[in-house]
Amino acid sequence: MAIDGKVVAAETLSYLPGIRHGFFTRQGGVSTGIYTSLNCGLGSNDDPARVLTNRDLVTRHLDAAAGQLVTVHQTHSALALTIDQPFPDGAIPKADAIVTRTPGLVVAALAADCAPVLFADPQAKVVAAAHAGWRGAVAGIVESTIAAMEELGAKRSDIHVAIGPGIQQEHYEVGPEFEALFLLAAPGNAKFFSIPPAKTKAHFDLPGFIADRLTVAGLASVTHSPLCTYADPQSFFSYRRTTHRGEPDYGRQISAIVVT
Repeated sequence: MAIDGKVVAAETLSYLPGIRHGFFTRQGGVSTGIYTSLNCGLGSNDDPARVLTNRDLVTRHLDAAAGQLVTVHQTHSALALTIDQPFPDGAIPKADAIVTRTPGLVVAALAADCAPVLFADPQAKVVAAAHAGWRGAVAGIVESTIAAMEELGAKRSDIHVAIGPGIQQEHYEVGPEFEALFLLAAPGNAKFFSIPPAKTKAHFDLPGFIADRLTVAGLASVTHSPLCTYADPQSFFSYRRTTHRGEPDYGRQISAIVVT
């Protein structure tokens, strides 16, 4: 993946005809203080007017009309919603992925360490955005997203997927109960855990785990960004970094995709 100014782009998605996307960093917006500056999370304690302005900046960057950017109330679930228009004001449903084939409708995922995942089938003109933390990944959010895309006419052999910047294994320390849960689900999951030098606890490879599930699904291509949200405070918000620093709140970066 490459950074174009303040936006991270996945080359595999950038070359697809009729598709625009971006994994947006925290730079380039109007928020201030701990939310500086492209905070797109309405769930934060940032000024809502500034957040809405930031979301409009994202929409314009993708050459879409005002009011056409859609996110959901993310709950670490495996629920993928299919939509053909924005939600009514005040009616934001709970889900962790959005799927559409409506041109000009921007579907997006918010994140601050969890993995944002963008999907596109350029043949069927179906796109999706998913929020994949470890709970959602284990529950099957990427599989649910693929199934919803197929219902709109997408084919697995035509679906390209990019996992955006998220917390990388070096900074994702976990406890023994966490590791045991994954090993109980499948002993092969041991490959996603390792103990770094001078450390005593295992670290989890979230993007690697998600990429593995996507690869097993038999898609056209799967890539993931090596950029770490925890390690780069200038570019990314991070829930875990905020917690470790004792900061009062944090912003969310947005990842979005649209059929042009």
